Parts: sequence; C-alpha cells; structure tokens
Amino acid sequence: MGSTREKVCKTTAQKLAEATQGPLKKKAVVGLDGFVDSIISVVDKRYSCDHYDPVRTISALAVKIQHAAGESSNYELVVKQRKLGGNGPIMANALASLGFDVAYIGSLGYPTCDPVFDVLARRAKVYSVAEAGHTDALEFDDGKLMLGKYESLNEVTWENLLERIGRDELFGLFKGANLVGLVNWTMLPQMSRIWTKLMDEVYTPARKPQSTLFIDLADPEKRTPQDIAEALGLLSKFQERVDVVLGLNLKEATEVEQVLGFAPRKDPEAALVEVAGTIREAVGLSCVVVHPRRSAAAATAHGSAWFRGPFIELPLISTGAGDHFNAGFCLGRTLGFTLEECLCAGVATSGYYVRTARSPSGPQLAEFCEHLPAPEND
Repeated sequence: MGSTREKVCKTTAQKLAEATQGPLKKKAVVGLDGFVDSIISVVDKRYSCDHYDPVRTISALAVKIQHAAGESSNYELVVKQRKLGGNGPIMANALASLGFDVAYIGSLGYPTCDPVFDVLARRAKVYSVAEAGHTDALEFDDGKLMLGKYESLNEVTWENLLERIGRDELFGLFKGANLVGLVNWTMLPQMSRIWTKLMDEVYTPARKPQSTLFIDLADPEKRTPQDIAEALGLLSKFQERVDVVLGLNLKEATEVEQVLGFAPRKDPEAALVEVAGTIREAVGLSCVVVHPRRSAAAATAHGSAWFRGPFIELPLISTGAGDHFNAGFCLGRTLGFTLEECLCAGVATSGYYVRTARSPSGPQLAEFCEHLPAPEND
C-alpha cells in the first residue's frame, strides 16, 4: 500500500475501534423496499447431479442468447441461496451488524414478514407495510443480472405507512434518527411522493434535524429522464431541511450526469472525483459519493477525496456489495470521519462482505481496515 492509503487505513481503523468498543449509540431508520433474493448460477455444462460448469460471464451468456435468436433454448438455473434482498434490508442488516440501533420500514411481507427476513428482525425493529418483491439474481464473475417481480412495491405508499405503522410511531422514528436511509427510488413508484410528504410533515422548515439523509437511486435507467430530474429536484429541496448524501455507482452517476445536461465522458472512472463534484454542485447537495468496483470518490462543499478499494477478482458474493459500501460510508459520516476515512470505511465494509459473505461487526471492520488488502493485480 502507498503511504497515504496506509495512513488513512490506520486512522480509520483507530477511530472505528474507539467508536465500537462499546454501544455505538446511533439510531438509523432505513427503507423502503424488501425482496426475497434467489442467488443463482446459470449452468453451462452439466456432468452429474452435483457437478456442473457455470456460465462465467455476462458476455458469455449474451453469446448463448444471441445464438438462440430465431430458435429456442433452455437455460438451467441453480439456486445457490435464498436470502433477504433489496437495497434497504441489506444496508439495514449491515448497519445493525456495525452497531447501529436500526429500525427498518419496508416491504417484508404483509401482514406477517417472510421468514427470510428473520435475520434482520433479530437485529433490528422491523415495520412491514407490503408484500416483498422477488428477485432472481444471476451472478457472474463480471457482474450480475437482477430479474425481478415487483408488483407488490406499488403498496409502499404514504397512506400505508401511516395506516400500518401509525403517524406518531412513524414520525417519532424519523425524528429520533441520526441516519435515515431511503433507498431504491427506482423500484418504488411512490418514493418521490413519500419524500414530499416527509418534507411537508416531518422535515419542516422550522425543524433543523441533526441527522444525515442517505439516498440511493438504485439503477434509474428504467425511469424516464423527466422522472430522474424531478427526483433530483426534490433532493435539492430536501437539502434545505437536512444534510443529503447521494450514493451512486459509476453507471448511475453517468446517467445522472446526462440527465443534468452534461456531455458523456470518454472515461468517467478516470474522472471519478470530478464526476462526484459535478453532480454535487449541480444538484446542490451536502455530499455525493460514487463507488465503482475498484475505488470510490466523494465530494462535499469543502473538498473531495478518492480512495482505492481492496478489489478482488473472484468475490465469494457480489450481490449487496454496494449496499455494504453505503453502510460503511454512512457509519463514517455519522461518526464525523474525514471524507477519505468515510471512503475507507465504505470500501472496507464492502471488501469484507464480498470475501466472507457476512456483514462485519464494528471491531471486525476496524481490524480489516488496519490491514486493508491492496487491490488484486495492483
């Protein structure tokens, strides 16, 4: 590791160790989605009941599908794991593991939660207002394809939040939180309206909450440019009431820049700090963080930073890596870390997760940061 990166790792580890040696004493409210995820391999060649070669890359699957044009074809899917899914539950689970007192609001099954969310319910207080969505996550070495059935998310509405949680309970959760994470805007048709209602009734101009609002649009390609622009406008208004952090992966950041009217970049990853700063300034937010697979960058009104992650070519799991980055970054932000230390905590949380398929505790994250692996092929 370079000396600067090593120094940031050391200071981040020290601060994490100090903050997590006892109760964190930080409250988080996260929502509003919820999915039952099936983690799936696509079979390339099968040799026996328990032995097969998977299709390794999305490109290889694309070739197979292309060859099937005008014909018909059959693809065997092997379900390797059935687990809780959705940007919100995964992020909430990670925050709880890191030591936050978490309340989760979302679509976990109604009137009773699906058993797949029991692990979250043991760590957090859960409020479910709708049936869960279902996602088949086809995993490959170079990414994943998420195939979803999402009709139930239409039930995640402001009216159902009030009716099924209760106005006083709902408002109390938001007002008492140090961190609020409202994620997966793309898949929740009523999210923009919920944001508006929160501004009207909870985050009013007269109230200046000492909290962070984290937003993850979650792959907005399927939404229209007008919808995306309107959502960004709402976030600008939210910033007048509370500090807003917008988290984006590289693909999302590229789409947002284009919606904002900026020309496509030849190599956006090489200009990661500039991308984060351009979006932050255009939307007028407290912070924008952009996290490709190999590094991350963030920008605030006071400066910007870039940090290399502990990238690994063959992760044990990749679904949920971005949500774990968000949890780690928000942990650092909530604890008052420097921007570089927030990025270090984010990439370390994600790096720990993809290597172990488990969310780290606070002490585990501190130890991992202390000896953060250099990126493979560095």
